Amino acid sequence: MAGVIVHEWLEPLGGAEKVMEEIAALYPDSPIRCLWNDAPQRFESSRVTETWLARTPLRRHKALALPIMPEVWRHLGSSDAEWILSSSHLFAHHARFSGPARNAPKYVYAYTPARYIWEPDADVRGNSFGARAVSRPLRALDRRRAQEPKSIAAISEFVRERIKRDWGRDSIVIYPPVDIAAFADDAPGELTEGEQQILDSLPDTFVMGASRFIPYKRLDLVIQLGVAADVHVVLAGNGPSMGELRALADQHPGQVTFVDRPSLALLRELYRRALVYVFPPIEDFGIMPVEAMATGTPVIARSFGGAAETVVDGVTGALLPNFTETEMREAVDRVASIDPAACKAQADQFTRAAFHKGMTDWVGS
Repeated sequence: MAGVIVHEWLEPLGGAEKVMEEIAALYPDSPIRCLWNDAPQRFESSRVTETWLARTPLRRHKALALPIMPEVWRHLGSSDAEWILSSSHLFAHHARFSGPARNAPKYVYAYTPARYIWEPDADVRGNSFGARAVSRPLRALDRRRAQEPKSIAAISEFVRERIKRDWGRDSIVIYPPVDIAAFADDAPGELTEGEQQILDSLPDTFVMGASRFIPYKRLDLVIQLGVAADVHVVLAGNGPSMGELRALADQHPGQVTFVDRPSLALLRELYRRALVYVFPPIEDFGIMPVEAMATGTPVIARSFGGAAETVVDGVTGALLPNFTETEMREAVDRVASIDPAACKAQADQFTRAAFHKGMTDWVGS
């Protein structure tokens, strides 16, 4: 049966884009529709079709385009697809075609209902005057159109609960794929001489944080945890919060090392050598804790959110209700005795193969 895949927009980087690559590989004969394509190297150009929004300045201004996106998704033109698979974190689940596909069953793989409009207090992008002005009518529209899919799959139980609350729909859970093999002991990829020097300069014991340096990732708490436990801190990545994080690190001279934009090989070695990977944000899933466990390294994370579904408290890490000084210090002591083999075994539940099976069981092969 021929189908069509729908995705919000394609970017060079991003967790949703990694999932899209797996979905596209599962259904190689299915064309892809998106609002715009900013990653033309990902797929053959003949496979991807953009909407008219791609030919306007709005493709560079998602917030301004937000109010008209639902209507754009309703006019995708004619298709003879026998099923629709929507990869949605905003409004892609609104997708509708004319022609034979008008009545085709729609399956929605949901990263979350749009936080812009449903969780504005948890997403700064929804806090602008414009976003709040349109959020109420968009919520009503979004909930109504969320009744159209034949079935919905969520990326975690945490998101499944949100879908029930916001859309009034039940869903199944299919965890996103994590490239576990890339973090195995025998994974290919060698360090450069400069990267080896970075590793050699680090102390034998350190805690690690890694992500984009943006406020909600709460990397400041990784520094505070290191200070509370009197352990060196390594922060890997880059982003807009670099200045604030460096200012905080300057208050504790010699205790924090920044590793700018590490390669996959260097990231893997940092995970492997870290005493613990610290993951303070409340994420819908969270790929990096699984990557860390794949190297045998335990994780300290929140006791709610997606990471609470991948990290097993006392077995592969420590889950904290709050990142208080006492909790952080005690968590570091607890994870010091965790078995690396248990971490690797837990990570093996989130492989690409597991994702492929979940998707084909759900949509079909």
